[in-house]
Amino acid sequence: MLRRCALIAALILVGLTTVQAQADRRVALVIGNSEYREIPALKNPDKDAEDVSNTFRLAGFDVFVAKDLTKLQFEREFRNYLAAADGADLAVVYYSGHGFQIGGENFLIPVDASLKDAADIEVQAVKLDDVLQQLRAKSKIQVIILDACRNNPFPRKDYWLRDQLIAAGGTGLAQVKSSLNTLIAFATEPGAVAYDGSGDLSPFSSAFSRRALAPNQEIRAVMAAVRRDVVEVTKGAQVPWENSSLIDEVVLMRRASRPALPPVLEKTVPSGVGPVALDLPVPVDVDGGAVTISIERPPAVGRLILDGKPVATGEPIEGKDLPRLQMDVPKGADAEDQVDMLAYATHDEWGGGSQGILVFRVKNGEGAAGKQLVASLESEQKQEVVERGIHIAGAAEAIENRDVKIPVGVGPVPLKLDFPTKDPAVSVKLASYPATGTLSLPDRTLSPQSSLMADEVDKLRYEPQIGEAKPLIVGVEIRADNTPSKPATMKLSPSVDPCDTQAGEPLDLQGVVPGLLPNEIGAGAVEACRAAVKAYPDVARFHYELGRALLAAGKVDEAKKAIEEAADKGHVRAVFELGYIASSGIGTAVDPAKANSFYAKASDKGDPYGMTAWGRALFNGLGVQRDTGKGLDLLLKAAAMGHTYAMNDLAAIFTEGRNGVPADPARAVAFLKAGVEREDMYSMNILGRSYLSGRGVERDTKQAQALFQKAMDLGQPYAPGSLARMYRDGDGVDRNLAEAQKLFEVATDRGDYSAAYDRAAIEMQKGDKSDQAVAVRYLAFAAGLDLRNELPGARTTLAQFGAKPKSAALKQLRSELKSKIPAGGSVDDQLIQTARAVWEQANPRRDLF
Repeated sequence: MLRRCALIAALILVGLTTVQAQADRRVALVIGNSEYREIPALKNPDKDAEDVSNTFRLAGFDVFVAKDLTKLQFEREFRNYLAAADGADLAVVYYSGHGFQIGGENFLIPVDASLKDAADIEVQAVKLDDVLQQLRAKSKIQVIILDACRNNPFPRKDYWLRDQLIAAGGTGLAQVKSSLNTLIAFATEPGAVAYDGSGDLSPFSSAFSRRALAPNQEIRAVMAAVRRDVVEVTKGAQVPWENSSLIDEVVLMRRASRPALPPVLEKTVPSGVGPVALDLPVPVDVDGGAVTISIERPPAVGRLILDGKPVATGEPIEGKDLPRLQMDVPKGADAEDQVDMLAYATHDEWGGGSQGILVFRVKNGEGAAGKQLVASLESEQKQEVVERGIHIAGAAEAIENRDVKIPVGVGPVPLKLDFPTKDPAVSVKLASYPATGTLSLPDRTLSPQSSLMADEVDKLRYEPQIGEAKPLIVGVEIRADNTPSKPATMKLSPSVDPCDTQAGEPLDLQGVVPGLLPNEIGAGAVEACRAAVKAYPDVARFHYELGRALLAAGKVDEAKKAIEEAADKGHVRAVFELGYIASSGIGTAVDPAKANSFYAKASDKGDPYGMTAWGRALFNGLGVQRDTGKGLDLLLKAAAMGHTYAMNDLAAIFTEGRNGVPADPARAVAFLKAGVEREDMYSMNILGRSYLSGRGVERDTKQAQALFQKAMDLGQPYAPGSLARMYRDGDGVDRNLAEAQKLFEVATDRGDYSAAYDRAAIEMQKGDKSDQAVAVRYLAFAAGLDLRNELPGARTTLAQFGAKPKSAALKQLRSELKSKIPAGGSVDDQLIQTARAVWEQANPRRDLF
């Protein structure tokens, strides 16, 4: 009968319980720029960022917090944040620092910006629209909050924007058009100036941190409250403003819909012995607030007592007092063996509530049998207290000093703590939350104030923050009624998978590492990535990195299959890679139209490589109708993400002036210097040439030599030829033909056809001392490596040599081949084909450079 009544009560309880949804993924990037180097520092942003980041952490966000960011640091932090925001339900960016508008475009200013030259805005500042577009490509809902509406503090007032020189706006930031499901909030209205305020925090940030903590408030209501506060404190001088196209509700500080309670409880209550403790466990608010209790359905027999006083129906009781609640069933109450039920309700500070039920049977407590029953119940109670203490000690031991290895970038990882108790009276309070990343359960994200019930601990998960690999400490307090609590700590050790370290790619916005260039991928990458794909088959990134590793190993067919799988699973860089394969003819016919379709898709998803390739195609009309404006805009966006290939393309455009874009060598140099700052070996070589020619920058042969040398040391294919020409011509260095000859040969080995031609020229200039077979050899390399026919003179000069040196050179080249190639055509054709085969044998991958 007791079990049957308990089942009925459980069904009642299920009907009253709110079903909880899956935990949403919510990420926030909080930036505070105070310590500016070229302009006066700001007082508040550093503290603004600290305060706001704590607010988002309390709200259960994965919070990326950064202070005093340079442009390079911003790029790195933003890429890590975007990787975490990939597929997020809500992505937030909060910025406090300098910002101003130019031609209706808003720019956020890193701390190292000088903005002295017209091109500096493109390489030193951050365009707000670029940030917003990236968030749109990554997340369901976007929120950008800016406490940056200040005057332009720089003396220069005109800057390049795309193909026009635009004067900077006078005050504040410009209005921004938001796309669907976006909210953009400004500290003050468009064109107006925000204030730092007199305290440690700006008026806007102070109001936001305070109001955002209001539980279960929709963000538009939060921002309205912020506006009222700021208007009041600034006496109307500053009016916060936002532009919203939200169609979904956004609640920053979520609170659980109910305090956590155990399932239906059962108990035997003796009659005629006075008040008997019901031993109800303390209800736990999982978000850390206080809980009150009200009696909804009192028992039909007996009465409820708390501290000697009767408890009326609906009377509030503090949750912590619930274990002291007693029941008094009077003597001779015709209640023996009667089954009854007590229903009570819990209420938290946020308006949430839940139902608790105790099913009990009344037994006669009088006489010998009654005394035996009471003694038995008291013994059981003591035994429960002892067992509970054992449970708590065992639970602390299960957690204490655990070191849990957590892979980065594979989603929330179960901690598998094997918690030794499911006692409903036991709860676990988070005493110290990990400094980065998020703890969660399948139905909710935890905050630093959260608690868990004992039966939830084994479901605990942790997701490390991308870009962080330091061990983290989690502290807990294990508690139960009438039993001393026990503290325990464990260590979480995030680790990057070997596949990522060996085959991750630069600027991969779904990646977790800085990445390697194709020629840096080692032989062990294939095995590491096969293991990662097996362990995490649903992580698209590992399929792509396996494709990169296979491509490096020369297994083109397998590589294409892995890359296609990655693209099908949603990895954007894999989509670009399919375009690159189609454009370069790696294991397939060259197909520019197919390549462009992949490039466009990757570009639309915000991939810097995709934007560069598609922008280049549009700007130059390569396989598509020319659209100079859109092409230039895409190249600028990719450069703003730190993609040095785009910077070098832009430098070429601005050096020469192309397709209606005016030449501006100084603007070109600005992009090349930005590329060098990012350690790009191509930028180094091109900037070295600019220093050598004095175009766009004052001529400086020492700078040119240093840049050529560094680029060559990094493996750049054309830098040895650049340095060789300095030695050949005695330009800034002592003339040294032997050194030039050696460097031209190094460049030829790397695929530089013009260096091969210059090496042949040196040999021919030796007159009677020349080795004509050597000259023929390098002319053959010049023609064989010149796939675009940019050096027609190589073939013409080769044709002028006699049969003897050609025969000797051909014999030497063939001896270097490991496998024969068909011999056909003229001797010149055979020389060119064989030279090409020798180079491909040493450099089998077309994507090497």
